[in-house]
Amino acid sequence: MAANNKENQQRRLKTLERVFSKAGLGSRTEARSWIGAGRVRVNGKIVQTPDHWVDLDNDRVTLDGKPIRDAAKRYLLLYKPKGFLTTYRDPAGRPTVYDLLEGIDTFLSPVGRLDLDTSGLLIMTNDTDFVERVTNPDHEVAKTYRIKTSGSLSEEQLQKLRDGVTLVDGPTRPARVERLRDSENRTWLEITITEGRNRQVRRMIEAMGSKVSKLVRTAIGPIQIDSLAIGKWRELTKEEIEALGGVVPRPPRTDRGRGGPEPAPQPQTKG
Repeated sequence: MAANNKENQQRRLKTLERVFSKAGLGSRTEARSWIGAGRVRVNGKIVQTPDHWVDLDNDRVTLDGKPIRDAAKRYLLLYKPKGFLTTYRDPAGRPTVYDLLEGIDTFLSPVGRLDLDTSGLLIMTNDTDFVERVTNPDHEVAKTYRIKTSGSLSEEQLQKLRDGVTLVDGPTRPARVERLRDSENRTWLEITITEGRNRQVRRMIEAMGSKVSKLVRTAIGPIQIDSLAIGKWRELTKEEIEALGGVVPRPPRTDRGRGGPEPAPQPQTKG
């Protein structure tokens, strides 16, 4: 039994729906649609179960008869505006961050999320290992935010934020907190945390008896938003990718006719 568990841990396994998002072909919602329509085969057999386990090294997956290949790794930095959802599609028709990615033909996933009313730095990538490294709190990747509160905070309250605040899902880790300035009834702060719980920064401020009136993420690790315009994106640099443990994309090969990798098939859409 122990040997079997060790073997399973060493195998690279993904659910069938995740094979498509990993390859940069589409969202998991789109993948479930293709799988349910019988357009996907694993080792020559039609599989219509999105949760079917696939061995990435040994199983052959095809869409409409064409083999799935991993797309080249891509990493973007987007300045998410307030009022945009960090999701692929919204049933209510509200704008999403994907509306801002014009000209991107590879499906990219957000590295963590920003809520509707939060703006700032959002990394998008098709590198699932990179997403895990940046978002898993075990790796303690720092996320930095600029905050404007709806009431002024005392130095004692700031120290409580630094030491850790008890929330409904447990105490937070110590945070780096810097007071930027104050007005009569506002405090501007910079907070750096190494976790990524749902609405964590907002809940930390609420635990101090205040509210967040503006929240902007300005950095993830060493990567900063800098002068990027709101709603615009750029590619991460080689140094930025390496700093967060990503895989620097290789230049495209020109010898595809001599055994080079096949391009990933583009999903067919019904008109």
